[in-house]
Parts: sequence; C-alpha cells; structure tokens
Amino acid sequence: MSAQPDLLYSEEEQALRAAVRGLLADHCDAPGVIARTESDAPHDVALWKALAGGMGLAGLLVPEELDGQGATHREAAVVLEELGRAVAPVPYLTSAVVATEALLECGADDLLTELASATAIGALAVGLHTAPGAGFPAVRLEGGRLHGELTGIADAAVADVLLVPADDGGLYAVAASEATVTARTALDLTRPVATVTLAGASGRRLGDAAPAVHRALRAAAGLLASEQLGVAEWALTETVRYLKERTQFNRPVGGFQALKHRLARLWLETVSLRAAARAAADALTTGEDADVAVAVAQAYAAPVAVRAAEEALQLHGGIGMTWEHPVHLYLKRAKAEAIAYGTAGAHREALAELVDLRAP
Repeated sequence: MSAQPDLLYSEEEQALRAAVRGLLADHCDAPGVIARTESDAPHDVALWKALAGGMGLAGLLVPEELDGQGATHREAAVVLEELGRAVAPVPYLTSAVVATEALLECGADDLLTELASATAIGALAVGLHTAPGAGFPAVRLEGGRLHGELTGIADAAVADVLLVPADDGGLYAVAASEATVTARTALDLTRPVATVTLAGASGRRLGDAAPAVHRALRAAAGLLASEQLGVAEWALTETVRYLKERTQFNRPVGGFQALKHRLARLWLETVSLRAAARAAADALTTGEDADVAVAVAQAYAAPVAVRAAEEALQLHGGIGMTWEHPVHLYLKRAKAEAIAYGTAGAHREALAELVDLRAP
C-alpha cells in the first residue's frame, strides 16, 4: 500500500501563489481583460512575458539543464489556479503544459529550451476538445511536406511553433509562419481557438505522435482541474462579498437563509474540487495512478466550475448580466472548459474502464 499523498500546499507553493497573484493583480484587472476580448489581440503578450520570462514560469516543468525550473505538476497547478482566478488571457496551459509535455516525451531538448526561456510559444495542433486516449486527426505527409487542416487549436494564433501529428505516426515541429492560422469564434474569448491549414509546410520529425499526444493531453486534463478550481473560487468569493454588501429590506441579502444554503453547498463542492485537483496534480508528479486521478478530477471539476459561475451570475442580479461586470468571462471560461480535454461524461466512462466498474 502506498502512503497517503500530502495534498496540502507547501511553503514554496504558497510563496509561488502569492507572487503570481500579486503580478496578476497589477497587470490583469477585469476591465483590461474585457477590453482585450473586444480587440483584435485577445492574448496579453506583455503579461505572458512577465509570467514566462520575468518569473520563469514557462519552464516550470522543464529540467534545469534545459534552462527550466525543474519543478513539478504541483507547482504548475498552483499557477493555473491563479490564472483561473484572473481568467488571464495567456497561453500558459497550452504552451507551458501541453506543448512542453509533448516535447518532453519526444526528447526535443532544443525546443524545450526555447519554450522554457520564453523565446518561443508552442501549441499542440490537436483540438481543444480532445480527451486523453481519444483519437485525433493527423495531416498528410507527402514528399516530405505536410498537408491538411486541423481545427479547434487553442492559442494557435500566438504560437511560434506548432506540434503537428502526421499520418505516418510522427509528431512534427512546424514554424507557425509556414501555416495559415485562421481565428474562429470561441465562447471563451480569453482562450481563442483557430483552424491551422498546412499546404506543403516543412516540418521536423520529433518522435512518435501517439505517446506524446497522450502524455500532453493527460497532463492538460489533470491540471485543467486546477484552473477550473480558480474559476470556482473566484465565483464563490465574489458572490459572498457582493451578497454581504447588497441590502434588501434594510438587511444584507447574504443573511437570507435560502441564499446561505446555496452558498454553503457551493463551498462544499469547491472544497471537494480542490481535493480532486490537488490529487491529480500530485499523481501527475509521482506517476502513481495518474490516469485514475486525472479522470476523477475532470469528472468532477467541470460541473462544479459551471455551477459556481452560474450561481455567481444569478446572485449578482441585474449587474451580473452587464458586459462591464466580469462574471460573464468566468461563466464562458467554465462552459468552454467543460468540453476541453474531454467532457465530464467521457472521463467518467474512462474511469469506469480504469477501475473495472463498467455500466451493465
């Protein structure tokens, strides 16, 4: 029997949280994020440079000998919690986690160094909706050139290098300048998706696509739960604060028993989500029962994050329905993440297979 994992935050993780939260408080306020979603440049490149270059967070999962931090998924999870709380429009999950994990599997040291040092942004050219273990489209390899179209690629518009699966079973590094990236309308305006079209693009074969994509998507699904935790925590905290301030019949709305019950239920669900997300991050770190922990986290995370954001919207009343209030950013993020890297239902089915408890 393995020892029970310690899911509490270490002093180093708490210090990392404080540093990231402080930076986001200074550079990622809600009015700024809303304004950016209305522009032609939804990604906050300046914030990304501060996080990735200034704080070195892009290389958390990269070994120190490759200019990374040599940290673990637990630290990356803390960063994603804070990014979720701020709905930060930066490609951290897609580049510092997904692309990095794929490159680690392939042993592409030079590209890992570029991503870790924030001189390049990477994106895995697999649809954002793809679950770990699911099939994924591949482009054609003809005469040493890549041809085809891939849809639903998150943060492709800001990527410098695309990691593209081909029909020969390989994963290829393609310079973004050799691809046509067409932005598509997305529900979550803070995480844009695009269609990537390759018409005779040259690429460098890094390794086998199947294990690299599986490793990347498993880490993405597991750590996405921490981002969803950040969304849920923001929704709960801001709703409690607002209900303490808003009055009706000369008393705070938060004092009404029916609302107390709704908030208490939401608090219990959020605490449980924290446990599931932390367990997934710890399992990814140790490699012990990682598939099970990730499936459990994602089977639970999406419904809680969506419900927290929906409750925040409803309990904020009329002001919550305005464009100027940021609650709509969190609801859209939660809804979009409910299908990112596999739906809750898909993860429940995967979990049933893993623990041999299939439906009759």
